[in-house]
Amino acid sequence: MPILGLITPAYAEAPAGGPPPGAEFINIAMLVGFVALFYFIVWRPQSKRAKAHKALVSGLSKGDEVLTSGGLVGKVTKVEDDFIVVQVADNVELKVQRQAVSATLPKGTLKSI
Repeated sequence: MPILGLITPAYAEAPAGGPPPGAEFINIAMLVGFVALFYFIVWRPQSKRAKAHKALVSGLSKGDEVLTSGGLVGKVTKVEDDFIVVQVADNVELKVQRQAVSATLPKGTLKSI
C-alpha cells in the first residue's frame, strides 16, 4: 500500500464570495439594453410599415393605379369592402383582395409602360 501514501488528500476550497458589488445593476442594464435594441430594430419599424400599408389600403379609390404583391399592375375600377376590381388590360378585369395591393403608382404610369 505504498501508493496510497503518495496521494495527498483533496480539500474543498472555501466557498466563493458573492458577486462583486454592482453586478446586479450591470445585469439589469444589459437586459434593458437588449429590450431597447429589439424595440428600435425590430418592433418599431415593423409597426410603422404595417400602419403605412393600412393607410394605403384604406385610401384606395376608383382610378388609382396600383401594384399588387403578385406583380400585377392595373387601374382600380371598383372598390368593395374587402376586394377591389383592377383593370389590367382592355376588357380584362381581375378581382383582388385589398390587402394584396403593395403600392400605388403615380398617375400615368400605365400609359408609359
